[in-house]
Amino acid sequence: MKRINVELPLSEQTIQSLKVGDQVQLSGIIFTGRDAAHKRFAEALEKGEKLPFDPQGQTIYYVGPTPKKPGYPIGSAGPTTSTRMDPYTPLLLERGLKGMIGKGRRSIEVRKAIQKHQAVYFGAIEGTAALLCKRIIESEVIAYDDLGAEAVFRLKLKDFPAIVVNDITGGDLYEEAERKYKQN
Repeated sequence: MKRINVELPLSEQTIQSLKVGDQVQLSGIIFTGRDAAHKRFAEALEKGEKLPFDPQGQTIYYVGPTPKKPGYPIGSAGPTTSTRMDPYTPLLLERGLKGMIGKGRRSIEVRKAIQKHQAVYFGAIEGTAALLCKRIIESEVIAYDDLGAEAVFRLKLKDFPAIVVNDITGGDLYEEAERKYKQN
């Protein structure tokens, strides 16, 4: 396992180099979206409308941050269970989304779409929401502010810790961990 500093948005070269289990520190611009925002993304695409951000080459964080704390640009910002976004994820990957940050496993369909569209899924450490917000240095609501914490935010990260869960080869960290456990 190696530790890698990753600049966002993700480059093709970076995506090609990332492997399951790599520990990364993400720095740069990302966008947020949870269930309600993803539903609106799908509805907009169905109608031929533009999304609130161009997904081409971008990374989305499945998070619903708490209100801003004094001295910070955002409140606690821990990952949301990613499977809730699985019905919408292939649609966004088809439109150029290259990275996702969340917690938990992804469906077979999403894993195949990650491989097909050459993207990567990062796992953020659950239970560390208060610490992760310290790695977010800018925060701005860019769409769907009526959704409150589920609005779409534009975030700037600095050394945000994550781990590669799914890579372009079809690798899956959960499956690898289970295999190693059973071997021992």
